[in-house]
Amino acid sequence: MTRRLLAVSAGLSQPSSTRLLADRLTAATSAALADLGETAEVETVELRDLAHDLTDMLLTGFPSSALADVLERVRTADGVVAVTPIFSASYSGLFKTFVDVLDSKALVGVPVLLGATAGTPRHSLALEHALRPLFSYLHADTVSTAVFAATDDWGAAGGSFDSAGRLRSRIDTAGAELAAKVHAYAGAADTDPFGDVVPFAEHLGR
Repeated sequence: MTRRLLAVSAGLSQPSSTRLLADRLTAATSAALADLGETAEVETVELRDLAHDLTDMLLTGFPSSALADVLERVRTADGVVAVTPIFSASYSGLFKTFVDVLDSKALVGVPVLLGATAGTPRHSLALEHALRPLFSYLHADTVSTAVFAATDDWGAAGGSFDSAGRLRSRIDTAGAELAAKVHAYAGAADTDPFGDVVPFAEHLGR
């Protein structure tokens, strides 16, 4: 079976350590899914490319076609990797704006792996005091292991891992946890919002 993984990266620069972490997490999840006999179809959304669309939706209540497509991909994903940079001890404004425009039921029961990046390890607790409560509110099924990467966690040689491999080990653990949840996930129900509407002629006959 092919499982749809969606990575959401709120990185602001290009290249971005936030996107790099998202890529590492989806790669680890895909590898773990392969061990479970499943394949992964991975898509990555860069929120920086949707910044204007997100603002417009907040102001008008209507998504652009590009944003509507992304919101539908969130709804139908079998697993989500959500990674944000940390500013002022919390998720970025861009990341929160994206969450604000999601349908309140879009992530109910959906397996989610949380990740964050920052310049200093002092921000690592933001995963637990900011991100996890946010996704708990959305009723997402978050994995136990969240992954934080500070600047020093990446090696000097073009984004290689630190010599101790601590970051890689945590990424592998989180990926395996997400893969296990995705493997057991039944998927979003394709419900028709008008499926239970009683035909007008039937109303007249009552």
